[in-house]
Amino acid sequence: MMHRGVMVAGLAGLLLTACGPKPGEQRAEGQKNEPVNIAQDVAAAATGVATGAAGALDTEAFVKDAAIGGLYEIESSKLALKRSLNPDVKAAAQMIIDDHSAADAKLKALVAAGKAPGPLPAALDERRKGMLDNLTGAAAKDFDDRYLDQQTMAHHEALLAFNGYAKAGDNAEVKAFAAQTAPKLEHHAQMVTKLDRSTNADDEAGAGTAAKTNALGKAADKTKS
Repeated sequence: MMHRGVMVAGLAGLLLTACGPKPGEQRAEGQKNEPVNIAQDVAAAATGVATGAAGALDTEAFVKDAAIGGLYEIESSKLALKRSLNPDVKAAAQMIIDDHSAADAKLKALVAAGKAPGPLPAALDERRKGMLDNLTGAAAKDFDDRYLDQQTMAHHEALLAFNGYAKAGDNAEVKAFAAQTAPKLEHHAQMVTKLDRSTNADDEAGAGTAAKTNALGKAADKTKS
């Protein structure tokens, strides 16, 4: 099985290679920082894997990061409902909002009942703020690709934490919550990865071109090997 750190490093390299400017390519003025934004998102994903690994072992860390991750998923997907022109992307965003809102309600109930450590954070951390800022600043033609790339990375991070805590956590109530939520996260991860590889948001295809497997889709497939 591929080591998670190796996978993320490979994912970062593939994504930067695929999304970076080609030799001689001229970008519009508003897009001159796009490679920087992509690099920031990939760095955030690498940090997220370490965070997910820690959350898989520590109850307080898991609960805190699950709450922040859910908040990011909801806020970024609300933005997708407003900005995406692709009905499949909008449908995926609505499903993510619905499922993460339900999970958030369950987590809040556990904390309120004293069955999970609290209080829960009410705002995004700096890492997710940066990702949301990069998504907000994406040009219209790049929005779906940025959203799907971020969602793919974020859901793989969440799966690492949720599956890990479901297996090794020491709080029975939180462990059950993680086990119940993980299948939804797995479905989301498969859904956004498939969309990223099969729509005109695809990194290596582009609008009007037959979709091909993009760098992030290839790297995501490696997590299953």
